[in-house]
Amino acid sequence: MTTQAVSTAAAEGGLEEFREQVRSFLAEALPEDFRGVAALEPTARERFLGPWREALVRTGYLAPEWPVEYGGAGLSEAKRIVLDEELARVGAPLWPLPTDPIGMALLGPIVLLWGTPEQKRELLPRLVAGEHRWAQGFSEPEAGSDLFNLRTRAVRDGDDWVVDGHKVWQTQGHHANWIFLLARTDQEARNRDALSFLLVPLDQPGVVVSPLRTMTGETEFAEVRFDGARTAAANVVGAPGRGAQVALSLLGLERSSLGVAHLHYRAELERLVELARTQGLNADLGIRRRLAECRIKIEMMRMMSLQAREQAAAGAAPGPESSVFKLFETTFDLQLTNLAMDLLGMAGTVTTGPASATVLGPDPVGTPNSSAAWQAAYLRSRAAVIYGGSSQIQRSTLGEQVLGLPREPRPGGVRA
Repeated sequence: MTTQAVSTAAAEGGLEEFREQVRSFLAEALPEDFRGVAALEPTARERFLGPWREALVRTGYLAPEWPVEYGGAGLSEAKRIVLDEELARVGAPLWPLPTDPIGMALLGPIVLLWGTPEQKRELLPRLVAGEHRWAQGFSEPEAGSDLFNLRTRAVRDGDDWVVDGHKVWQTQGHHANWIFLLARTDQEARNRDALSFLLVPLDQPGVVVSPLRTMTGETEFAEVRFDGARTAAANVVGAPGRGAQVALSLLGLERSSLGVAHLHYRAELERLVELARTQGLNADLGIRRRLAECRIKIEMMRMMSLQAREQAAAGAAPGPESSVFKLFETTFDLQLTNLAMDLLGMAGTVTTGPASATVLGPDPVGTPNSSAAWQAAYLRSRAAVIYGGSSQIQRSTLGEQVLGLPREPRPGGVRA
């Protein structure tokens, strides 16, 4: 931890007392023989997640940094780090619903930052209660990672917006009942001035949600088609024409929210070391070197996370530097899962043993050390360099906005 982080934590005080408070909560809320949510059989996992989420809601830990009046715990950044560490240590998820990472990590902070007082009072408690389950509607079939080339349209009709278009790659979108999306609301304006950030209910005529099966065999994503779907005129975050600014704020949050990933990669590395022992390769110097490189990069990830959290605690909005973390984390994920498949050898071509317990991100404590689990992690790592802004987009962002390099040519000379 940097000197500034240490001094901040010391000035606040009470961190060890808070750690004991969290551990007492975990001892009371978790089963006595709990070995991590990933160690539970699928049916037992489903039975566990509902009561566990209710326990998080009661304490405010589900939304640790949100104000108490909106269902949060009002924790400081230092205490949020303690909470993340303790949950990762026991393998208990902070956000149990499939849609929680979208609603709690992305939409909630955006509403706090950009929303009206009415939107905060209306939306945030419903998010915490699980009444509203959110999907993110940015990507489109013909737009890819180009946020400002969207074709979905919304036209004002009295007290409503009428939405027509097609969104794709909505993470857990088939579990959602609301979607936040970017739509073109000004047909005359160009690029970012034409877009608005809308909140649209999915349970209505004119909306078709279709699950998408991935190469892992899991149903992780969905696509959503809008044909005359409606949402209230008040369901604009920011203001009409300000959607690009709101979306860029959200993308910064999406990339910087990966800051807890190092806690789960530690667990994956421990499984990887055990796999090397099981395969009789733990004395191989090449394997030991690659394991050491993974450990070093996890520590680098931890330091980047601490730096990002210091900036957040100081009130700084996520900037283009968040692209560094996203690019680093997803590139490391490729490295770690490549090593896993090398350790498995020919066994990695056969799906044996229990499956992975997650469809997004590194596996938590309790994940089986099976070829089936490692195969899923390997395949997911290939997708991770695309979603949330592809690695190519991240490099362009860093080159142009951080290093000041000349902008990449846009098709037809258009500038975003």
